[in-house]
Amino acid sequence: MGIKSTSKAIMAAAGVPVVLGYHGGDQSDQTLLSEAKKVGFPVMIKAVRGGGGKGMRIAMTESKFLEQLESARREALKSFANQEMLIEKYIEMPRHVEVQVFGDQHGNYVYLFERDCSVQRRHQKIIEEAPAPGISEEVRRELGEAAVKAARAVDYVGAGTVEFIMDKHQKFFFMEMNTRLQVEHPVTEMITGTDLVEWQIKVAAGEVLPMMQESLQLRGHAFETRIYAEDPDNNFMPGAGHLHHISTPLPDSATRIETGVRQGDEVSVHYDPMIAKLVVWADDRQAALRRLRNCLSEYNIVGLKTNVKFLSALSANREFELGKVHTDFIPQHQEALFPKSELPDHVLCQAVLALVFNHRQGIKEITAKTSDPYTPFADGSGGRLNHKLTSVIMLNCGDNELVVEVTFDSIDEFTIGFGGRKYKATAIVEIRDNASELTCVLDGVTSKAKVVLQGQTVHVFTKDGSHELTIPTPEFMTASGGGTVLGGAVAPMPGIIEKIAVKPGDKVQVGDALVIMIAMKMEYVIRAHKEGIVEAIPYKPGDSVQKDAQLIKFVEDDSKEPEEEVKI
Repeated sequence: MGIKSTSKAIMAAAGVPVVLGYHGGDQSDQTLLSEAKKVGFPVMIKAVRGGGGKGMRIAMTESKFLEQLESARREALKSFANQEMLIEKYIEMPRHVEVQVFGDQHGNYVYLFERDCSVQRRHQKIIEEAPAPGISEEVRRELGEAAVKAARAVDYVGAGTVEFIMDKHQKFFFMEMNTRLQVEHPVTEMITGTDLVEWQIKVAAGEVLPMMQESLQLRGHAFETRIYAEDPDNNFMPGAGHLHHISTPLPDSATRIETGVRQGDEVSVHYDPMIAKLVVWADDRQAALRRLRNCLSEYNIVGLKTNVKFLSALSANREFELGKVHTDFIPQHQEALFPKSELPDHVLCQAVLALVFNHRQGIKEITAKTSDPYTPFADGSGGRLNHKLTSVIMLNCGDNELVVEVTFDSIDEFTIGFGGRKYKATAIVEIRDNASELTCVLDGVTSKAKVVLQGQTVHVFTKDGSHELTIPTPEFMTASGGGTVLGGAVAPMPGIIEKIAVKPGDKVQVGDALVIMIAMKMEYVIRAHKEGIVEAIPYKPGDSVQKDAQLIKFVEDDSKEPEEEVKI
C-alpha cells in the first residue's frame, strides 16, 4: 500500500472508488504526457512512493507538464530514492478527508471516524480537525466503511490512514493509504478517548482490538495546528536559526503540546520545518476554535520566523469558522489571511514601557558590579529635582518611523506621547528569563503583554496577536565608504544547490529559472527578478549555501536600447 500506483489498482479491484488516472509502468515523458492528455488537464503529478506533499506537482496546462514532471521527479528522487510518477485528474477545490482505521491479527477492523486536512500549503497539511465539518452521518458512515473495505482488501494489521479526496458534492475517491500513524493522529485520540499508540502495541502483541465498532463513540471536536519554522509572508519559505525564546500554553486534558525543540536549540535546514504541534479539544467545533485561538496567542516564539501568527489569522477567518474548507482555501482567501498589519497605540505603549524597564534593569545590573552600587545617579528611575525627565525613543514598524516621548511622572507612572496623542500610563514589569511580562494601565484601561528583546528587535505578544518593532541603528554605525552592490540572485534560505540552469554569458529575462535549491527536503526554484547577463556563478551543484548568499552575479545588458530597459 506504500506504492500509490499499486494501491490504486488494489482499491479499484476491491470496489473502492478511485480517481481517473494513469498508474502504469511506462515512465517515459512521451507516455506520461500522452496519458495526461487522455485524463484531461489540469492533472496532478505524484510520486508513487511519495508522501508529505513531496514529489507532487499540478500541471494546469499541457505547456507546463514537462517542467512540472521534471521538478516532481527531482524532489521524489531526493526524498524517496525513486522517481516513478502517476498521473491523476486534478479535482479543483477539493477537500482532503482521511479515515483512521485499525485491524488486528484476528480479522477485526474498525474505523475511528474521519479527519479533515484540507487547508494546506505546498500540498502539506498545516491544520487538521476531527470530525470533518459539514459531513452528514450517512457520508461519515460511507467513508468509514470504504476505509475498512480498503484495509480488508490487503489483510491489513495495525494502524492505517485511508486518504480520500472529496468534491463539493461530498463524493469521495481513494487517494492513498498511509500504513502508519500520522502526524495528525492526536485529534482522533481526542474525539474517541483512545490511545492509538497503545492500540498499536497491543495489536502487534497479537491481542484483539481494544474496542469494536459499536463501542466507538464520537465525542466533541479537536484541532491540531502544525507549528512550522517558516515565513508565511514570503510564500511560506522555510527557515532555520536559533530559538531565542519559546513559551507555550500550559498543557492539560484538553490541550496537548508535542514538540521536538527547546529554548536555545538550533533549527537545522536538514529536516522538515515542523517544530511542534498544538492540539486542542472542546465539546463542539466553535468552543474548540475559541480554545485554539487562545492557545495560539500564548504560543510565543522568537529567533526565527514561524507560522503561529498566520495560524491565528486562519483560525479567526469567518469562512474557516463556518467550516467552508478546501485545498485552495489559502489562495482563495489570501487577502483576508494576510491582512495589512496595523500597530495599535496600546501595543506601541507596551513596547516603550518594556524598553524603559529593561533599560532600568540593565542599569541596576551594571551598577551592582561597580565600587559604588548605591549611587543615586544610576537608579534608572528617571527622578529629577524641580522638573520631569522626558526621553525620546525611536522605533520602526515596517517602513514607518515612530518618535515617542516618554515623561517620567514617578517611578512607575509615565506620560507617553506620539502622533499628537498622549496617554497616562502606569506599569508593573516582571522580567523572567529573557522576556518582560508587562501589566499596564493606559488611560484607565488595563492590558497585559509579553515583550521579548532580541538584538534590535522588539517582539510584543498580546491576546490579540503579535507585533515586531525595530530599534533603528544610529547612522554613525551604518555609514560606509561607498561602493556598489552587484545585482544578482540570492539564496532565500540556507540549503544545497541542486541544479544551475544558466551559465556565464547567458542573457536572462524576468522569471527565468536560475538555480534549483533543496532545503528542508523541499525543492525551490530561484528565478531572475530582472533582466541581465550572467557574469559569474560562485557555486556549483552540491554546494551548501547560507541565507542571502549571492548565487548568480549579473551585469547590465548593454545591447538593449535605452527605451526598452525595464525599471525595477
